[in-house]
Amino acid sequence: METEGLFAPETREGARERFASLTPAAETVVKESARQMGFDSAEFDERITDDVIRTAQESLFASLLQVHVGTREEFETWQAEHDYEVTEVGHEQVDNVVWHVPAFADRAVAATFQDQREAAVGTLRRQAFGRIYREALE
Repeated sequence: METEGLFAPETREGARERFASLTPAAETVVKESARQMGFDSAEFDERITDDVIRTAQESLFASLLQVHVGTREEFETWQAEHDYEVTEVGHEQVDNVVWHVPAFADRAVAATFQDQREAAVGTLRRQAFGRIYREALE
């Protein structure tokens, strides 16, 4: 089993603080991307909304989450040793699983994959944000 990613918030408050800390980065990424695309001032004001910044912030947060990557057997061993409700996406007959477990939640999310590890990690992080963090950050 391997672990990758930069953070795994220990508490809801820790998740909220980390999310809030990403606001300036999200604003910078969106504004610089808009400049690179050649938005004039009017188009910039029309298209770069708070919702666009929020989406960038959510994407940054999700992309930094710590995940565990392992074989189906490693995942099942972990699952047997922990009492979490797990939402698994993908097919249960493939060899590998990536999962995320927030310390403050009673649930985890997992995604299966055969060969496309990077795609599974990305999917899992989006699932984790949508299924766990979105509610915790409200």
